[in-house]
Amino acid sequence: MIAGQNTSIVTNHHEAALTQARELRQLARVGKFKGPTSGFAPGLAQGNVVILPKSWADDFLLFCQQNPIACPLLAVSAPGKPILDALGEDIDIRTDVPEYRVFRHGELSEETSDITDLWRTDLVTFVLGCSFSFEDSLMRAGLSLRNIDCNANVSMYRTNIATNPSQYFSGDMVVSMRPFKPADAIRAVQITTRYPKSHGAPIHLGYPEMIGIKDLSKPDFGDPVPINNDEIPVFWACGVTPQLAIANACPPIAITHSPGKMLVTDVSNDQLSIL
Repeated sequence: MIAGQNTSIVTNHHEAALTQARELRQLARVGKFKGPTSGFAPGLAQGNVVILPKSWADDFLLFCQQNPIACPLLAVSAPGKPILDALGEDIDIRTDVPEYRVFRHGELSEETSDITDLWRTDLVTFVLGCSFSFEDSLMRAGLSLRNIDCNANVSMYRTNIATNPSQYFSGDMVVSMRPFKPADAIRAVQITTRYPKSHGAPIHLGYPEMIGIKDLSKPDFGDPVPINNDEIPVFWACGVTPQLAIANACPPIAITHSPGKMLVTDVSNDQLSIL
């Protein structure tokens, strides 16, 4: 390899991902992209979104701090500020997520691709790390991801694993699942441990019934994917966890991303890795 060639390849890969991330956000902004974001902008961080009134924000921040695996914080906005400069070029949280969920008093009231009409000067945005962020690292290590191979949303499940409650927010953890052969599962543990801001290492391998999952073919969120006889399910903490906590806390209004439809940022995963 010519000296400097590897650096050039990495740079080109990053620039291509940045271009794709910004194009995807623009498409979401005008309502032309509403799908899952797994596999898009490889190498860049994706984020779960929670938007709450300022009067509820401090307690949700405490909930995140007490549950850093399920709710790893990437950014918190000032009240009423919809532009997230720290996460990328021209990110407007009111329009740039493919689909949002709106909760009123803990109940899901609607899904929409634009929350501009709902925006208020007291709303605070939280962006939490997402397991989609480390999928590129898994694929570059030669591991196959069933949700991407099947062009499906990742499978997500409610569990019986309790989170650490704050004053108002509480609930059980949600997990995402990807099947691997046992040797590949070990490699996946090694790789994802590097990314604590994207949920880090798996929290459980195999035996879904031990964490309260009765039927892998019926995910609570996302799509089911086939699991081969020589594979085991591997479970990571998931950023849909706050949506269960919101249902228990019952704030007057809360806005989140729809499961699997994330905010794609300009932040490199390498910036968030620990090794």
